[in-house]
Amino acid sequence: MYHILVCDDDRDIVAALKIYLTAPDHTIYCAYNGQQALEIARQQPIELILMDIMMPGLDGITATARLRASSNIPVILLTAKTETSDKILGLNVGADDYITKPFDPMEVLARVKSQLRRYTALGGQEQRPSVLRIGAIALDDEQKTVSVEGEAVALTPTEYAILKLLMQNAGRVYATDEIYREVWGDLPLGGANPVAVHIRHLREKIEINPSEPRWLKVVWGQGYKFEKER
Repeated sequence: MYHILVCDDDRDIVAALKIYLTAPDHTIYCAYNGQQALEIARQQPIELILMDIMMPGLDGITATARLRASSNIPVILLTAKTETSDKILGLNVGADDYITKPFDPMEVLARVKSQLRRYTALGGQEQRPSVLRIGAIALDDEQKTVSVEGEAVALTPTEYAILKLLMQNAGRVYATDEIYREVWGDLPLGGANPVAVHIRHLREKIEINPSEPRWLKVVWGQGYKFEKER
């Protein structure tokens, strides 16, 4: 059973999303502002939040930032086409993805399934070593933990999935669209691409000097790679 929270001040949108997401293995919770969403997330075993950006009172970006202080629950932002800067800001404070209004029900379902799959079953059935070690960085895929120099590092599910992909294929260059397809299970639909934002967050968490990364590197004009240990 998956517990999904939908938050938007427009009750018609909440009702529509509830219809899209209704399934035998889904329990849907509804909120109409950021404060309600945070309260429900504290009280219920939520595994995914769909959160509108523009709401009175506590907006979606502020609510996401507060949530990230204590939780890695995946957050998909609900945005208008004109809110590109807000999409980037939302990704910067820890959102995992976004869906642009008006919604395509199939896109909503695809993105929700992608986030739930990653949050509840990172690693799937792959026959890979459970612990990846490159330099001072260790990723334990059984415990779903990452450490640097033996110190635990808190990653969101999306950050973890990107790091795992690149560490498992150290030395291989992945184009941004490839990373998006592998991690989100889809192709980016234009606008703000979250890959670069998540890469920057990862560098801030695992690199000694994020501005001069030792491990998580950009190959200009081609993409990103995790450096092999020398």
